[in-house]
Amino acid sequence: MTEAILISTDNQDWLTGVRSFLATMMEETGIEALLVPARLSVKNRIMPTLVSDPKRLEQADPLSPAFPVNAAQQLAKLTRMPAGGRLAAVLRPCELRAFNELVKLNQGHREDLIIIGLDCAGALSNSDFRTFADQHETMDAATQAFCKTAFAGESAPTPLSLTSACQACDHPVPSGADLAIELFGSDAGTLTIRAHTDAGRSALAQCGLPPADKAPAQRKTVLANLKDQRRQYREAMFSKVAETTGSIGGLSTYLADCVNCYNCRGACPVCYCNTCVFSTDTFRHDPFQYLSWARRKGGIKMPTDTLFFHLTRMAHMSWACVGCGQCTNACPNDIPLSDLFIYMAAHTQTAFGYNAGMDVNQRPPMSEFAEEEYQDVVGL
Repeated sequence: MTEAILISTDNQDWLTGVRSFLATMMEETGIEALLVPARLSVKNRIMPTLVSDPKRLEQADPLSPAFPVNAAQQLAKLTRMPAGGRLAAVLRPCELRAFNELVKLNQGHREDLIIIGLDCAGALSNSDFRTFADQHETMDAATQAFCKTAFAGESAPTPLSLTSACQACDHPVPSGADLAIELFGSDAGTLTIRAHTDAGRSALAQCGLPPADKAPAQRKTVLANLKDQRRQYREAMFSKVAETTGSIGGLSTYLADCVNCYNCRGACPVCYCNTCVFSTDTFRHDPFQYLSWARRKGGIKMPTDTLFFHLTRMAHMSWACVGCGQCTNACPNDIPLSDLFIYMAAHTQTAFGYNAGMDVNQRPPMSEFAEEEYQDVVGL
């Protein structure tokens, strides 16, 4: 079966090539609907959109640095039960890894689904993206400017920086996708689409596009340099988080601006519980309890339980965190939550020998018994 194909564009434009490939996929492979980031008709913003008409792909923009939500949540809604048709989804690497975690938790399924992953150079925060987009005449021009910086190594078109989560991300290429769009090291005129599963190879064979022999020669170099930059950023970020949150006092200061809006919980793609303990009567205290605490301590911060909320979330899902940064993006008070959660997740997942979402067949920690686990802890 076909392993890889080439997409050529006369306009020397990455976005045109991706749109062309997605339209061909829908027309030739029986895909009834495609989940892809696309521009809204009511406002010039980008959101995950379920497209059934290939002509609507003219508004698709999966290469933009816009990342308002992690689409793994939306894909789980579409696949938790049979949808009645064959679906495909275009996902960033962190979205793909989050969806894999949800599949393990029976929140979504990969049957009758083609996942198209793409190389990811990162994203801007919601506010920074709006500023960046307004600096260009059209959204296409904004995306093209970003792609030149991200994939071709040209000088940066804007002083705005990627989110901290993106700068620290050590998985910029999709792992476990049926098809992968290879962008790093490519030029704007030619894109390589590579299959990684039998379903992906079958889909490529149906597209009838010219085959590709191998990835561009510079791809390995570009990726090696990118990963080295991100490793350095990640190490510096971890040192800063460890220094500032190494005590209860430090952690309390770090999270002092929390107002218990729970936006981070709603934005987190792997925080999937329908009923959260913090939405139950357990944390709906009676008035006399507040007064009692205030009398004992001389005063208490309102709302209460903010620190406990974050500690509970860390204990609950640090093993599944994919470092997408949506918790920080959703915070109204700009608390750098993703720095803290990525730091905690790195320690939790290392302890269990686990890398969230990288292998859909790897069981989550504590979901199965390992006879010879943690011998150094139990003293055996």
